[in-house]
Amino acid sequence: MEMKVFDIQGKNVVQHSVESPKTQAQKAARDAANEFEAIFLSEILKNMSMGLQTDGPFGGGHSEGIYRDLLNEQMANTISRNGGIGLSDAVYREILKTQEAGQQDNVPAPSLSPQK
Repeated sequence: MEMKVFDIQGKNVVQHSVESPKTQAQKAARDAANEFEAIFLSEILKNMSMGLQTDGPFGGGHSEGIYRDLLNEQMANTISRNGGIGLSDAVYREILKTQEAGQQDNVPAPSLSPQK
């Protein structure tokens, strides 16, 4: 997977590449890392929008709070799907390290699939 990151001035693009998942466990780890980044970004966006005033003839109310949360969640998912902030790559690498360490110690790796 290749990710493009703009530098501070937005003029240069830095290429980062992370190995694409090959096994089912690696795919599950990648999905978990991406989901973690999306949730993290959603919380950041939620905190950023907390202080926004919604006064006016069409603003405010309980419904706006619900829709603002949904908007923040969708923006976070979009940011994460389009390269994110690099957090998912770091989390993915750590998950793989933990799985490798568990295999060396003959300890089964924790399941990354959702519990039913």
